Amino acid sequence: MARENDVTQPTGSVPEEPAELSLAEISRASAVPAEFIVELVEEGVLAPAEHEPEHWRFTYAHIRRVRVASHLRRDLGVNLAGAALALDLLDQIEALRARLQALGGG
Repeated sequence: MARENDVTQPTGSVPEEPAELSLAEISRASAVPAEFIVELVEEGVLAPAEHEPEHWRFTYAHIRRVRVASHLRRDLGVNLAGAALALDLLDQIEALRARLQALGGG
């Protein structure tokens, strides 16, 4: 009979998610066609590691950018240049909020 204070320690390890995603993986994860990802890279919205598309590597942070750009384009009719500008402005807002919070104002 086990006592209340007995704790079973896990012996296995939990597999980590890959730190980087391929073009196909980010396309699946963000539910957009790979062609849209390519357009985002060409417009400068995304900057993958590596230069050749077959070797591109994206981070999980890129998924959010893809989803926001897709929403802006699909639902609001914003072109890619406009989506790039909107994403840059959102990044600046987040950075300013983090600074404000660090200064004790948020």
